[in-house]
Amino acid sequence: MLVLVCVVHFALGALVGLSVDEAHYALYAAHPALSYFDHPPLVGWVQWPLVALNTPTAVLRLVPELLWLGTALLVFGLAERLQGAPSRGQAGLWAVLAWALAPLPHVLGIGLLPDTLLMFWTAALMAATLHLMDASAVQRPGPWLALGVLLGLAGLSKYTAILAALAVALCLLVAHGARLLGNRWLWVAVLVALVLVAPVAVWNYQNHWISFTYQAQHGAGGGWQAGHVLRFLLIQVLAYGPLLLWGWAGVRHDRTGPPRSLRLFFAVPFVLLAYLAGGGTSLPHWTAPAWVALAPFAGVALARAWHDGRRTPIVALVVLQGLASAALLGLMLTAGAPFISGAQGQGNTQAPSNPFADLHGWDAAGQRARTLAAQHGLASVSVQNWTLASRLGWYARPLPVHVLESRFDQFTLWAGDLPVGGDTLLVDWSQLAYAVPQGAHGFADCTLLEQQPVQRLGATIATFRFYACHRWSGDPQPRLADSP
Repeated sequence: MLVLVCVVHFALGALVGLSVDEAHYALYAAHPALSYFDHPPLVGWVQWPLVALNTPTAVLRLVPELLWLGTALLVFGLAERLQGAPSRGQAGLWAVLAWALAPLPHVLGIGLLPDTLLMFWTAALMAATLHLMDASAVQRPGPWLALGVLLGLAGLSKYTAILAALAVALCLLVAHGARLLGNRWLWVAVLVALVLVAPVAVWNYQNHWISFTYQAQHGAGGGWQAGHVLRFLLIQVLAYGPLLLWGWAGVRHDRTGPPRSLRLFFAVPFVLLAYLAGGGTSLPHWTAPAWVALAPFAGVALARAWHDGRRTPIVALVVLQGLASAALLGLMLTAGAPFISGAQGQGNTQAPSNPFADLHGWDAAGQRARTLAAQHGLASVSVQNWTLASRLGWYARPLPVHVLESRFDQFTLWAGDLPVGGDTLLVDWSQLAYAVPQGAHGFADCTLLEQQPVQRLGATIATFRFYACHRWSGDPQPRLADSP
Protein backbone atom coordinates (compact mmCIF):
# COMPACT_ATOMS: atom_id res chain seq x y z
CA MET A 1 0.00 0.00 0.00
CA LEU A 2 2.76 2.42 0.89
CA VAL A 3 4.64 1.64 -2.32
CA LEU A 4 1.50 2.37 -4.33
CA VAL A 5 0.95 5.70 -2.57
CA CYS A 6 4.59 6.72 -3.05
CA VAL A 7 4.44 5.88 -6.76
CA VAL A 8 1.35 8.08 -7.11
CA HIS A 9 3.07 10.89 -5.19
CA PHE A 10 6.18 10.67 -7.36
CA ALA A 11 4.23 10.58 -10.63
CA LEU A 12 2.06 13.54 -9.71
CA GLY A 13 5.03 15.45 -8.33
CA ALA A 14 6.80 15.08 -11.67
CA LEU A 15 3.78 16.30 -13.66
CA VAL A 16 2.72 19.46 -11.83
CA GLY A 17 4.66 22.60 -10.96
CA LEU A 18 5.54 23.97 -7.55
CA SER A 19 2.76 25.53 -5.51
CA VAL A 20 3.09 29.02 -4.10
CA ASP A 21 4.31 27.74 -0.70
CA GLU A 22 6.63 25.10 -2.17
CA ALA A 23 8.35 27.65 -4.38
CA HIS A 24 8.71 30.02 -1.43
CA TYR A 25 10.49 27.38 0.65
CA ALA A 26 12.61 26.26 -2.30
CA LEU A 27 13.79 29.88 -2.48
CA TYR A 28 14.87 29.48 1.15
CA ALA A 29 17.34 26.88 -0.12
CA ALA A 30 18.48 29.23 -2.88
CA HIS A 31 19.15 31.92 -0.22
CA PRO A 32 20.79 30.03 2.69
CA ALA A 33 20.40 31.81 6.03
CA LEU A 34 20.14 31.12 9.75
CA SER A 35 16.39 31.70 9.57
CA TYR A 36 13.72 33.54 7.60
CA PHE A 37 10.99 36.13 8.02
CA ASP A 38 7.98 33.81 8.24
CA HIS A 39 9.38 30.40 9.27
CA PRO A 40 12.41 28.69 10.83
CA PRO A 41 15.07 27.48 8.39
CA LEU A 42 14.93 23.66 8.26
CA VAL A 43 12.48 23.57 5.34
CA GLY A 44 15.14 25.37 3.30
CA TRP A 45 18.16 23.60 4.74
CA VAL A 46 16.95 20.10 3.85
CA GLN A 47 16.51 21.17 0.22
CA TRP A 48 19.78 23.08 -0.07
CA PRO A 49 21.94 20.24 -1.49
CA LEU A 50 19.39 19.44 -4.20
CA VAL A 51 18.83 23.10 -5.06
CA ALA A 52 22.58 23.70 -5.20
CA LEU A 53 22.80 20.84 -7.72
CA ASN A 54 19.91 22.37 -9.72
CA THR A 55 17.93 19.13 -9.61
CA PRO A 56 14.52 18.95 -11.36
CA THR A 57 11.23 19.34 -9.54
CA ALA A 58 10.59 15.58 -9.46
CA VAL A 59 13.81 15.04 -7.49
CA LEU A 60 13.10 17.94 -5.11
CA ARG A 61 9.80 16.30 -4.29
CA LEU A 62 11.49 13.14 -3.12
CA VAL A 63 12.14 14.99 0.17
CA PRO A 64 8.45 15.38 1.17
CA GLU A 65 7.67 11.92 -0.18
CA LEU A 66 10.29 10.31 2.07
CA LEU A 67 9.03 12.35 5.03
CA TRP A 68 5.46 11.21 4.34
CA LEU A 69 6.64 7.60 4.12
CA GLY A 70 8.65 7.92 7.35
CA THR A 71 5.62 9.41 9.10
CA ALA A 72 3.46 6.47 7.98
CA LEU A 73 6.00 3.95 9.28
CA LEU A 74 6.19 5.72 12.64
CA VAL A 75 2.39 5.74 12.82
CA PHE A 76 2.44 1.98 12.17
CA GLY A 77 4.90 1.37 15.01
CA LEU A 78 3.00 3.59 17.44
CA ALA A 79 -0.29 1.85 16.73
CA GLU A 80 1.30 -1.53 17.36
CA ARG A 81 2.74 -0.36 20.69
CA LEU A 82 -0.55 1.23 21.78
CA GLN A 83 -2.49 -1.91 20.90
CA GLY A 84 -1.01 -3.67 23.93
CA ALA A 85 -1.98 -7.25 23.14
CA PRO A 86 -0.40 -8.79 20.01
CA SER A 87 -2.28 -7.48 16.98
CA ARG A 88 -0.21 -9.17 14.24
CA GLY A 89 0.07 -5.84 12.48
CA GLN A 90 -3.66 -5.19 12.35
CA ALA A 91 -3.62 -1.97 14.41
CA GLY A 92 -0.63 -0.69 12.46
CA LEU A 93 -2.26 -1.53 9.14
CA TRP A 94 -5.47 0.29 10.01
CA ALA A 95 -3.54 3.29 11.33
CA VAL A 96 -1.58 3.61 8.09
CA LEU A 97 -4.73 3.04 6.02
CA ALA A 98 -6.59 5.80 7.89
CA TRP A 99 -3.61 8.10 7.33
CA ALA A 100 -3.20 7.17 3.64
CA LEU A 101 -6.91 7.78 2.98
CA ALA A 102 -6.86 11.28 4.50
CA PRO A 103 -6.97 13.60 1.44
CA LEU A 104 -5.02 16.67 2.61
CA PRO A 105 -1.84 14.92 3.86
CA HIS A 106 -1.20 13.75 0.29
CA VAL A 107 -0.61 17.38 -0.65
CA LEU A 108 2.02 17.59 2.11
CA GLY A 109 3.54 14.34 0.84
CA ILE A 110 4.03 15.86 -2.61
CA GLY A 111 5.01 19.41 -1.70
CA LEU A 112 7.49 20.24 1.06
CA LEU A 113 6.05 22.60 3.66
CA PRO A 114 7.11 23.15 7.29
CA ASP A 115 4.08 21.06 8.24
CA THR A 116 5.51 18.10 6.27
CA LEU A 117 8.55 18.20 8.52
CA LEU A 118 6.52 18.73 11.68
CA MET A 119 4.29 15.74 10.88
CA PHE A 120 7.36 13.51 10.91
CA TRP A 121 8.86 15.06 14.05
CA THR A 122 5.49 14.82 15.86
CA ALA A 123 5.27 11.08 15.21
CA ALA A 124 8.92 10.67 16.25
CA LEU A 125 8.34 12.72 19.42
CA MET A 126 5.34 10.57 20.31
CA ALA A 127 7.48 7.44 19.99
CA ALA A 128 10.28 8.98 22.07
CA THR A 129 7.83 10.17 24.72
CA LEU A 130 6.15 6.77 24.93
CA HIS A 131 9.56 5.21 25.46
CA LEU A 132 10.44 7.70 28.22
CA MET A 133 7.21 6.92 30.04
CA ASP A 134 8.89 3.67 31.04
CA ALA A 135 10.46 3.90 34.48
CA SER A 136 13.72 2.29 33.36
CA ALA A 137 14.17 4.41 30.22
CA VAL A 138 13.82 7.66 32.12
CA GLN A 139 17.07 6.98 33.99
CA ARG A 140 19.18 6.45 30.85
CA PRO A 141 20.82 9.34 28.95
CA GLY A 142 20.26 7.96 25.44
CA PRO A 143 16.46 8.43 25.26
CA TRP A 144 16.75 11.94 26.70
CA LEU A 145 19.43 12.97 24.20
CA ALA A 146 17.28 11.62 21.37
CA LEU A 147 14.32 13.60 22.70
CA GLY A 148 16.39 16.80 22.82
CA VAL A 149 17.50 16.35 19.22
CA LEU A 150 13.93 15.72 18.05
CA LEU A 151 12.64 18.78 19.91
CA GLY A 152 15.38 20.92 18.38
CA LEU A 153 14.68 19.70 14.85
CA ALA A 154 10.96 20.27 15.36
CA GLY A 155 11.70 23.81 16.53
CA LEU A 156 13.78 24.39 13.40
CA SER A 157 10.77 23.32 11.32
CA LYS A 158 7.90 25.47 12.56
CA TYR A 159 7.11 27.73 15.49
CA THR A 160 4.05 25.68 16.42
CA ALA A 161 6.45 22.90 17.42
CA ILE A 162 6.24 24.53 20.84
CA LEU A 163 2.81 22.87 21.13
CA ALA A 164 4.34 19.43 20.55
CA ALA A 165 6.96 20.26 23.19
CA LEU A 166 4.16 21.15 25.61
CA ALA A 167 2.50 17.79 24.90
CA VAL A 168 5.81 16.02 25.60
CA ALA A 169 6.16 17.79 28.94
CA LEU A 170 2.58 17.07 30.02
CA CYS A 171 2.79 13.39 29.06
CA LEU A 172 6.02 12.87 30.99
CA LEU A 173 4.69 14.70 34.05
CA VAL A 174 1.58 12.52 33.99
CA ALA A 175 3.78 9.43 33.84
CA HIS A 176 6.40 10.36 36.45
CA GLY A 177 5.05 13.26 38.48
CA ALA A 178 6.94 16.30 39.75
CA ARG A 179 9.96 14.17 40.71
CA LEU A 180 10.83 14.20 37.01
CA LEU A 181 12.07 17.78 37.40
CA GLY A 182 14.98 16.46 39.47
CA ASN A 183 16.25 14.29 36.61
CA ARG A 184 19.43 15.93 35.28
CA TRP A 185 19.00 14.28 31.86
CA LEU A 186 15.75 16.16 31.39
CA TRP A 187 17.64 19.44 31.54
CA VAL A 188 20.37 18.10 29.26
CA ALA A 189 17.63 17.36 26.70
CA VAL A 190 16.27 20.89 27.09
CA LEU A 191 19.78 22.30 26.59
CA VAL A 192 20.30 20.21 23.44
CA ALA A 193 16.99 21.45 22.01
CA LEU A 194 17.85 25.09 22.78
CA VAL A 195 21.28 24.79 21.14
CA LEU A 196 19.71 23.35 17.99
CA VAL A 197 17.14 26.15 17.68
CA ALA A 198 19.69 28.88 18.51
CA PRO A 199 20.09 29.92 14.81
CA VAL A 200 16.47 31.12 14.84
CA ALA A 201 17.10 33.32 17.87
CA VAL A 202 20.38 34.65 16.46
CA TRP A 203 18.76 35.59 13.12
CA ASN A 204 15.85 37.30 14.85
CA TYR A 205 18.23 39.23 17.10
CA GLN A 206 20.11 40.39 14.01
CA ASN A 207 16.84 41.39 12.32
CA HIS A 208 15.09 43.17 15.20
CA TRP A 209 12.91 40.16 16.13
CA ILE A 210 10.78 40.64 13.02
CA SER A 211 9.81 36.98 12.69
CA PHE A 212 8.50 36.73 16.24
CA THR A 213 6.59 40.01 15.82
CA TYR A 214 5.06 38.83 12.56
CA GLN A 215 3.96 35.48 14.01
CA ALA A 216 2.38 37.16 17.03
CA GLN A 217 0.39 39.53 14.82
CA HIS A 218 -0.48 36.76 12.37
CA GLY A 219 -1.77 34.49 15.12
CA ALA A 220 -3.90 37.23 16.69
CA GLY A 221 -6.13 37.50 13.61
CA GLY A 222 -9.26 39.63 13.57
CA GLY A 223 -12.52 39.64 15.50
CA TRP A 224 -13.37 36.22 16.93
CA GLN A 225 -16.52 34.54 15.55
CA ALA A 226 -17.96 31.14 16.47
CA GLY A 227 -19.04 30.69 12.84
CA HIS A 228 -15.40 30.69 11.76
CA VAL A 229 -14.70 27.85 14.20
CA LEU A 230 -17.63 25.78 12.92
CA ARG A 231 -16.45 26.26 9.34
CA PHE A 232 -12.94 25.28 10.38
CA LEU A 233 -14.19 22.07 12.02
CA LEU A 234 -16.22 21.12 8.94
CA ILE A 235 -13.21 21.67 6.69
CA GLN A 236 -11.09 19.57 9.04
CA VAL A 237 -13.45 16.59 8.77
CA LEU A 238 -13.52 16.89 4.97
CA ALA A 239 -9.74 17.32 4.72
CA TYR A 240 -8.73 14.47 7.04
CA GLY A 241 -11.74 12.17 7.05
CA PRO A 242 -13.89 10.25 9.55
CA LEU A 243 -11.48 7.30 9.70
CA LEU A 244 -8.99 9.36 11.69
CA LEU A 245 -11.81 10.63 13.90
CA TRP A 246 -12.35 6.99 14.84
CA GLY A 247 -9.20 7.53 16.89
CA TRP A 248 -11.33 8.98 19.68
CA ALA A 249 -12.60 5.45 20.27
CA GLY A 250 -9.00 4.32 20.61
CA VAL A 251 -8.39 7.09 23.13
CA ARG A 252 -11.41 6.10 25.20
CA HIS A 253 -10.55 2.39 25.20
CA ASP A 254 -7.76 2.54 27.77
CA ARG A 255 -8.84 4.86 30.58
CA THR A 256 -5.83 4.06 32.74
CA GLY A 257 -2.11 4.10 32.14
CA PRO A 258 0.29 6.62 30.61
CA PRO A 259 -0.32 5.89 26.88
CA ARG A 260 -3.76 7.51 27.04
CA SER A 261 -2.11 10.86 27.80
CA LEU A 262 -0.55 10.76 24.33
CA ARG A 263 -3.88 12.16 23.13
CA LEU A 264 -2.43 15.53 24.18
CA PHE A 265 -0.31 15.50 21.02
CA PHE A 266 -3.61 15.90 19.19
CA ALA A 267 -5.62 17.91 21.69
CA VAL A 268 -3.12 20.66 22.51
CA PRO A 269 -2.44 21.90 18.94
CA PHE A 270 -5.92 21.16 17.62
CA VAL A 271 -7.77 23.07 20.34
CA LEU A 272 -5.48 26.09 20.03
CA LEU A 273 -5.68 26.17 16.21
CA ALA A 274 -9.46 25.77 16.36
CA TYR A 275 -9.60 28.76 18.69
CA LEU A 276 -7.36 30.80 16.38
CA ALA A 277 -9.68 29.87 13.52
CA GLY A 278 -12.29 32.02 15.25
CA GLY A 279 -10.14 35.01 14.34
CA GLY A 280 -9.73 33.79 10.77
CA THR A 281 -6.04 32.86 11.02
CA SER A 282 -5.96 29.04 10.97
CA LEU A 283 -5.36 27.14 7.72
CA PRO A 284 -6.43 23.49 7.17
CA HIS A 285 -2.91 22.06 6.81
CA TRP A 286 -1.70 23.57 10.08
CA THR A 287 -3.42 20.77 12.00
CA ALA A 288 -1.76 17.94 10.01
CA PRO A 289 0.76 17.15 12.81
CA ALA A 290 -2.13 16.89 15.26
CA TRP A 291 -3.95 14.38 13.04
CA VAL A 292 -0.76 12.35 12.79
CA ALA A 293 -0.95 11.97 16.57
CA LEU A 294 -4.51 10.66 16.33
CA ALA A 295 -3.74 8.12 13.58
CA PRO A 296 -2.26 5.42 15.89
CA PHE A 297 -5.35 5.59 18.10
CA ALA A 298 -7.51 5.33 14.99
CA GLY A 299 -5.61 2.16 14.05
CA VAL A 300 -6.28 0.58 17.43
CA ALA A 301 -9.99 1.47 17.32
CA LEU A 302 -10.50 0.39 13.70
CA ALA A 303 -8.74 -2.93 14.25
CA ARG A 304 -10.99 -3.60 17.24
CA ALA A 305 -14.14 -2.56 15.35
CA TRP A 306 -13.21 -4.78 12.41
CA HIS A 307 -12.62 -7.70 14.74
CA ASP A 308 -15.99 -7.08 16.43
CA GLY A 309 -17.80 -7.31 13.08
CA ARG A 310 -18.56 -3.63 12.42
CA ARG A 311 -17.25 -3.90 8.91
CA THR A 312 -19.95 -2.27 6.78
CA PRO A 313 -19.43 1.33 8.01
CA ILE A 314 -15.66 0.89 7.86
CA VAL A 315 -15.76 -0.36 4.28
CA ALA A 316 -18.09 2.51 3.32
CA LEU A 317 -15.72 5.10 4.83
CA VAL A 318 -12.69 3.47 3.19
CA VAL A 319 -14.40 3.68 -0.22
CA LEU A 320 -15.58 7.26 0.27
CA GLN A 321 -12.22 8.53 1.51
CA GLY A 322 -10.39 6.65 -1.22
CA LEU A 323 -12.56 8.36 -3.83
CA ALA A 324 -12.06 11.75 -2.16
CA SER A 325 -8.27 11.34 -2.12
CA ALA A 326 -8.21 10.17 -5.74
CA ALA A 327 -10.44 13.09 -6.75
CA LEU A 328 -8.17 15.63 -5.05
CA LEU A 329 -5.04 14.25 -6.73
CA GLY A 330 -6.85 14.04 -10.06
CA LEU A 331 -7.99 17.66 -9.86
CA MET A 332 -4.42 18.72 -9.16
CA LEU A 333 -3.30 16.90 -12.31
CA THR A 334 -6.09 18.17 -14.59
CA ALA A 335 -6.23 21.72 -13.18
CA GLY A 336 -9.78 21.18 -11.97
CA ALA A 337 -11.28 19.47 -15.03
CA PRO A 338 -13.96 18.32 -15.49
CA PHE A 339 -15.58 19.81 -12.36
CA ILE A 340 -14.10 23.31 -12.74
CA SER A 341 -14.51 25.04 -16.09
CA GLY A 342 -11.63 26.37 -18.09
CA ALA A 343 -12.62 29.96 -17.34
CA GLN A 344 -9.52 32.02 -16.64
CA GLY A 345 -11.01 33.98 -13.75
CA GLN A 346 -9.99 37.36 -12.38
CA GLY A 347 -9.33 36.53 -8.76
CA ASN A 348 -12.26 38.64 -7.56
CA THR A 349 -15.77 37.86 -6.41
CA GLN A 350 -17.30 38.24 -9.88
CA ALA A 351 -14.78 35.89 -11.54
CA PRO A 352 -13.11 33.74 -8.84
CA SER A 353 -9.87 31.95 -9.50
CA ASN A 354 -9.38 28.24 -10.07
CA PRO A 355 -7.26 26.93 -7.15
CA PHE A 356 -5.87 24.04 -9.23
CA ALA A 357 -4.61 26.35 -11.99
CA ASP A 358 -1.97 27.41 -9.45
CA LEU A 359 0.11 24.32 -10.27
CA HIS A 360 0.50 24.83 -14.01
CA GLY A 361 2.37 27.15 -16.35
CA TRP A 362 4.69 28.96 -13.97
CA ASP A 363 7.83 27.21 -15.20
CA ALA A 364 7.23 28.39 -18.78
CA ALA A 365 6.29 31.87 -17.53
CA GLY A 366 9.51 32.13 -15.55
CA GLN A 367 11.60 31.10 -18.53
CA ARG A 368 9.80 33.63 -20.75
CA ALA A 369 10.26 36.34 -18.14
CA ARG A 370 14.03 35.79 -18.19
CA THR A 371 14.09 36.03 -21.99
CA LEU A 372 11.94 39.17 -22.21
CA ALA A 373 13.86 40.90 -19.42
CA ALA A 374 17.13 40.27 -21.25
CA GLN A 375 15.71 41.46 -24.58
CA HIS A 376 14.42 44.73 -23.12
CA GLY A 377 17.27 45.47 -20.74
CA LEU A 378 15.22 45.01 -17.57
CA ALA A 379 17.06 43.84 -14.47
CA SER A 380 14.14 42.60 -12.37
CA VAL A 381 10.64 41.12 -12.34
CA SER A 382 7.74 42.68 -10.42
CA VAL A 383 4.29 41.52 -9.33
CA GLN A 384 1.46 43.23 -7.46
CA ASN A 385 0.69 40.51 -4.92
CA TRP A 386 3.13 38.59 -2.73
CA THR A 387 1.49 35.23 -3.59
CA LEU A 388 2.61 35.68 -7.20
CA ALA A 389 6.22 36.33 -6.28
CA SER A 390 7.47 32.93 -5.16
CA ARG A 391 6.82 30.99 -8.39
CA LEU A 392 8.43 33.71 -10.52
CA GLY A 393 11.21 34.06 -7.98
CA TRP A 394 11.92 30.35 -8.39
CA TYR A 395 11.42 29.83 -12.11
CA ALA A 396 12.90 33.17 -13.22
CA ARG A 397 16.07 32.80 -11.12
CA PRO A 398 18.43 34.64 -10.81
CA LEU A 399 16.29 37.72 -11.58
CA PRO A 400 15.23 39.47 -8.37
CA VAL A 401 11.48 39.79 -7.76
CA HIS A 402 9.91 42.96 -6.35
CA VAL A 403 6.45 42.96 -4.76
CA LEU A 404 4.62 46.20 -5.59
CA GLU A 405 2.50 46.50 -2.47
CA SER A 406 3.00 48.22 0.86
CA ARG A 407 4.06 45.28 3.04
CA PHE A 408 7.24 43.91 4.55
CA ASP A 409 7.98 40.25 3.90
CA GLN A 410 10.75 37.86 2.90
CA PHE A 411 10.93 39.32 -0.61
CA THR A 412 11.71 42.71 0.90
CA LEU A 413 14.73 41.13 2.58
CA TRP A 414 15.82 39.34 -0.60
CA ALA A 415 15.26 42.02 -3.27
CA GLY A 416 14.14 45.17 -1.48
CA ASP A 417 11.58 47.59 -2.87
CA LEU A 418 11.71 48.61 -6.50
CA PRO A 419 13.62 51.92 -6.46
CA VAL A 420 11.76 55.11 -7.31
CA GLY A 421 12.27 55.78 -11.01
CA GLY A 422 13.18 52.13 -11.62
CA ASP A 423 12.27 49.98 -14.61
CA THR A 424 11.07 46.39 -14.43
CA LEU A 425 9.28 43.54 -16.18
CA LEU A 426 5.76 43.47 -14.72
CA VAL A 427 4.04 40.07 -14.81
CA ASP A 428 0.29 39.68 -14.41
CA TRP A 429 -1.61 36.38 -14.09
CA SER A 430 -5.25 36.11 -15.13
CA GLN A 431 -6.25 33.96 -12.15
CA LEU A 432 -5.35 36.89 -9.87
CA ALA A 433 -5.45 39.79 -12.28
CA TYR A 434 -4.52 43.36 -11.34
CA ALA A 435 -5.01 46.61 -13.19
CA VAL A 436 -1.80 47.82 -14.84
CA PRO A 437 -0.37 50.40 -12.39
CA GLN A 438 0.25 53.69 -14.15
CA GLY A 439 0.20 57.28 -13.02
CA ALA A 440 0.69 58.66 -9.52
CA HIS A 441 0.58 55.20 -7.94
CA GLY A 442 2.44 53.28 -10.61
CA PHE A 443 4.72 53.67 -13.60
CA ALA A 444 5.08 56.48 -16.08
CA ASP A 445 4.39 53.98 -18.85
CA CYS A 446 3.83 50.23 -19.32
CA THR A 447 3.90 48.44 -22.67
CA LEU A 448 2.32 45.02 -23.17
CA LEU A 449 5.05 42.84 -24.61
CA GLU A 450 3.37 39.47 -24.81
CA GLN A 451 0.55 37.24 -23.59
CA GLN A 452 1.27 33.60 -22.81
CA PRO A 453 -1.69 31.21 -22.40
CA VAL A 454 -1.51 28.15 -20.13
CA GLN A 455 -3.08 25.05 -21.69
CA ARG A 456 -4.29 21.95 -19.85
CA LEU A 457 -6.20 19.12 -21.56
CA GLY A 458 -6.86 21.38 -24.54
CA ALA A 459 -8.35 24.22 -22.48
CA THR A 460 -6.83 27.57 -21.57
CA ILE A 461 -6.80 27.77 -17.78
CA ALA A 462 -4.83 31.00 -17.33
CA THR A 463 -2.90 33.68 -19.20
CA PHE A 464 0.31 35.46 -18.26
CA ARG A 465 0.81 39.04 -19.44
CA PHE A 466 4.27 40.61 -19.58
CA TYR A 467 4.76 44.38 -19.52
CA ALA A 468 7.85 46.53 -19.88
CA CYS A 469 7.30 49.25 -17.26
CA HIS A 470 9.41 52.36 -16.71
CA ARG A 471 9.90 55.05 -14.04
CA TRP A 472 8.25 53.66 -10.91
CA SER A 473 6.54 56.23 -8.65
CA GLY A 474 7.35 54.42 -5.40
CA ASP A 475 3.77 54.75 -4.09
CA PRO A 476 2.00 51.42 -4.68
CA GLN A 477 -1.78 51.00 -4.46
CA PRO A 478 -2.54 47.69 -6.23
CA ARG A 479 -6.09 47.31 -7.55
CA LEU A 480 -7.71 44.09 -8.77
CA ALA A 481 -8.70 44.22 -12.42
CA ASP A 482 -12.34 44.85 -13.24
CA SER A 483 -14.41 41.87 -14.28
CA PRO A 484 -14.82 41.43 -18.03
